[in-house]
Amino acid sequence: MQAIDITRTAAPKQKPVDQNQLGFGVYYTDHMFLMNYDAGEGWHNPRIVPYAPISLEPAAMCFHYGQEVFEGMKAYCGTDGKIRLFRPEQNLARLNLSNDRLCIPLIDEAFALEAIKALVRTDADWIPTLDGTSLYIRPFIFATEPHVGVHPARSLLFCIILSPVGAYYPEGLDPVKIYVETQYVRSVRGGMGFTKAGGNYAASLKAQDEATKQGFSQVLWLDGIERKYIEEVGTMNVFFVVGDEVITPSLQGSILGGITRKSCIELLKSWGLRVAERQFSVDELLAASKNGTLKEAFGSGTAAVISPIGQLKCGDEVITVGGGKIGALSQRLYDTLTGIQWGKTEDTFGWTIVVE
Repeated sequence: MQAIDITRTAAPKQKPVDQNQLGFGVYYTDHMFLMNYDAGEGWHNPRIVPYAPISLEPAAMCFHYGQEVFEGMKAYCGTDGKIRLFRPEQNLARLNLSNDRLCIPLIDEAFALEAIKALVRTDADWIPTLDGTSLYIRPFIFATEPHVGVHPARSLLFCIILSPVGAYYPEGLDPVKIYVETQYVRSVRGGMGFTKAGGNYAASLKAQDEATKQGFSQVLWLDGIERKYIEEVGTMNVFFVVGDEVITPSLQGSILGGITRKSCIELLKSWGLRVAERQFSVDELLAASKNGTLKEAFGSGTAAVISPIGQLKCGDEVITVGGGKIGALSQRLYDTLTGIQWGKTEDTFGWTIVVE
């Protein structure tokens, strides 16, 4: 395993004073991890350096052809003072899934985990300690080769940056309002929907802008073929509690296989609840709302953990879920996941890794 060279900053930044006002993705720590790829040499020169702008040529292929992938995970400062990562090996496996789809050379997942640990240790004093806060970890890889021509890049950069964060949504754990998109599509099977690539999010901006104008927090996407089956929210997978069953859209190549989604399913099954991973249409959702069997709806993701959905708008129809309040199951999932992440609850699943 390659040694990671560490160059510490000579000018540390001023850290945020009020951890209640961190927001999400506003502040960045003192250091970042970098590692280069060049054809014939492979991944090389791993290093931790002061956080600073990255210099690229105007012809860098990431600008012109969008060859870029990323991940999102967190480090948590537990009540016992220990720093924990939550299922990072799952994120790194998914990063390589994205790499493969976009013709990016695979990374050594074990080495990448060591790089994350080294960077977190370097900037450990940036990890917020207030309840509900964490250190967001953003690994990303992009093409740096200067060439105007469509082919897989022969030079790339692997970078990791860190950001102390609070709640992703301003609403916190209060139910959010979701806009069901019926005009635009984000992804189709055979495309890149199952990857965590910047292009997927670029495709979502138009609908997100419209949702924001109408006072909604996020967009709920439908399938790109029949335009009737629910897929995912812009930054979250989605679950619906209908009768005595928890339903979440199945992974069929057009939506992201979330780590929090996977954890929710495993928790729900361990509690003896029925979980169905299947197609779920808007018509079925509206019918469940009208007949009273729709009990809860919530999103899951690294950024928000669990985000209850209180209202959904589809066309001219607006439905309220659970009286616009957080449901008991959403609350239980949030409490359990965050309890494990912050070391308040015993991790019987072996999901956390302590950064020594």
